[in-house]
Amino acid sequence: MTVHRLYFTVFSTTNGIRICGNWYTGWMINWNDIDTILLDMDGTLLDLYFDNYFWQEYLPRHWGEKHGLDTEAAKRELIPKFKSREGTLSWYCLDFWSSELNIDVLKLKADIEHLIEVRPSAQEFLESLISRGKMPVMVTNAHQDLITMKLEKTGIGKYFREVISSHRLGAPKEEAEFWHKLNQGMNFIPARTMLIDDNLMVLRTARLYGISNLFSIARPDSHLPVRDTEEFAAIHDFRDVM
Repeated sequence: MTVHRLYFTVFSTTNGIRICGNWYTGWMINWNDIDTILLDMDGTLLDLYFDNYFWQEYLPRHWGEKHGLDTEAAKRELIPKFKSREGTLSWYCLDFWSSELNIDVLKLKADIEHLIEVRPSAQEFLESLISRGKMPVMVTNAHQDLITMKLEKTGIGKYFREVISSHRLGAPKEEAEFWHKLNQGMNFIPARTMLIDDNLMVLRTARLYGISNLFSIARPDSHLPVRDTEEFAAIHDFRDVM
């Protein structure tokens, strides 16, 4: 693949200022070299704002009300709990958090489902894949009930030949076990597989498994600035890879 343009983003670090260049436009992808396309859902095809707002604001507010705490006090209680489970299957499990917090997490998510949105040009990208005869597979850490809610809300489920949740395989995408189990069912060739995911830890685990066509997302949450995707190519707009 060939890149034609470089965009620079300035990031502040504890050691000063770092300038990061993200190549992302004019990707010349040889689709004949790619047999399998794996796409993440949250932060890749869908705006991560829905999830970030829920876990960082909406849930703490409602949980706090139940316990006589204001939102900021509730955050101080909840954020460490969330972070302690980050990267594990429990972190993505609505049943786990409903039990842990004694609150109906899925019902609360349904309250703000109007915030679920497809990222810019994502639907066009999915349509372009279908026109090339390459029906992708969705691989997501999301709980099945949440997948159902989001696919019904956005209508993007029709573009996938299969939707696979890490809960079904018993391991999150951050763990090598997920990729081994995924390939046992799909029988894909890692070197001829593309993965697009906003989670850098997931991309690194997939790379260790042998998947070589890896892309991340420059701005998973539309309410936050462009971020550093480090060693991975950053997609700012799906039209850049169409």
